[in-house]
Amino acid sequence: MTANMEENLDAAIDSLLNVEKQMRLAGDQAGTKKAVIDIVELCYKARAWKTLNDQIVLLSKRRGQFQQAVTAMVQKAMQYIDHTPDIDTRIELIQTLNNVSAGKTYVEIERARLIIGLAKIKEEQGLIREAADLMQEIAVEAFGAKDKIAFILEQLRLRLDCQDYVNAQILSRKINPRMFCTDALMGMESSVVEDAPADINFLLALKRSYYELMIRYHSHNNNYLEICRSYKEIYGILSMKNDATQWAPVLRKVCWYLVLSSHEPMQSSLLFSILEDRNLYELPSFYYLLRPLVTMDVIHWASLWETYKHEFEFEKYLPGGALVPRAEEDLKLRIIEHNIFVVSVFYSRMTLKRLSDILCLSLQEVEKHLSDMVVSKALVAKIDRPMGIVCFQTHNESNVVLNEWARNLKELLDLIEMSCHQIHKETMVHKAALEV
Repeated sequence: MTANMEENLDAAIDSLLNVEKQMRLAGDQAGTKKAVIDIVELCYKARAWKTLNDQIVLLSKRRGQFQQAVTAMVQKAMQYIDHTPDIDTRIELIQTLNNVSAGKTYVEIERARLIIGLAKIKEEQGLIREAADLMQEIAVEAFGAKDKIAFILEQLRLRLDCQDYVNAQILSRKINPRMFCTDALMGMESSVVEDAPADINFLLALKRSYYELMIRYHSHNNNYLEICRSYKEIYGILSMKNDATQWAPVLRKVCWYLVLSSHEPMQSSLLFSILEDRNLYELPSFYYLLRPLVTMDVIHWASLWETYKHEFEFEKYLPGGALVPRAEEDLKLRIIEHNIFVVSVFYSRMTLKRLSDILCLSLQEVEKHLSDMVVSKALVAKIDRPMGIVCFQTHNESNVVLNEWARNLKELLDLIEMSCHQIHKETMVHKAALEV
């Protein structure tokens, strides 16, 4: 910029500053707002980025400045961020606007957008941890429902990217999944993070993003049941579209992680729910994978793996990628646990040799798996090593044991009371005989 241009720009800015002062002192909000915007536009047209930063700071600190004028100035300057000549100038402008809007509740949405923009720049530079820390500075409590959810999801994504699973868990608990199951958020404005496309429901987009992030989090802990539930929620979104290419890969993931999940009431409930889904009949191989878990049939691991090995390896070519690294090892473990559970239902006692033949395992491996299931309270059993026999017992709930104890105690007290009555009766009879 030449000296004459700088002088002309300074003169024009001084003139507009005098106008802004007169409008502000006169209490004219509209006039002050226009003067502020004119100053910002003048600096932008002259490509005087340093002058623009200085004027933004100056105007925001003027005594008695109107909130409307500051808001308009920040919003106008934000439009020029993408037109900066280089990345350093862009960061400087963002930081200037961020400092101006700090502590001002009336521009908190704008400040959130600025922080997100700066975090994206840090992320592009490979500074994931710095980007996550920047996002953590924003308090989302004052945001609207959709704005709050979208912003927390962005914070959660960055925490997962930098493998900070502790803070990721804290952030995930700030979102109540029940929000996605109601129409309470329908029709509200779009997010501060990004605007939703016009052809999709923004609430459903947030729901899908949330469960995709939860899959990443639970995959770190190999929590198969929670991964399965998350995939099932995504499947519920995609199944509304009559497009098998979208929901079929997700339904495959639901089936795999359902088999990988430990046997418990929630797993059984999901199992019956999936088997009743008509879409599962379009994936017959997965229907026959889940069916033995319901019919309580013993599953031969070698035959199962030979049948489904190709399907297992094919998952890495589908949306969502391959299963967790330990999936194959844990799948075999779940089949063994299922077979032990089936045997415990139909037999009260069995020799370890016979059990090892059924499970196709050595005696040491059978003892190990039995012990692990007993320790995890998935099974109640006792092993008689000298005799080589395992005895299966039913697992009684604490309430059942307590009720049984109370019933026995009541019977004992009734017996004592009856005995006392008989003794008293005999005493009275003998006393009467003596008196006669």
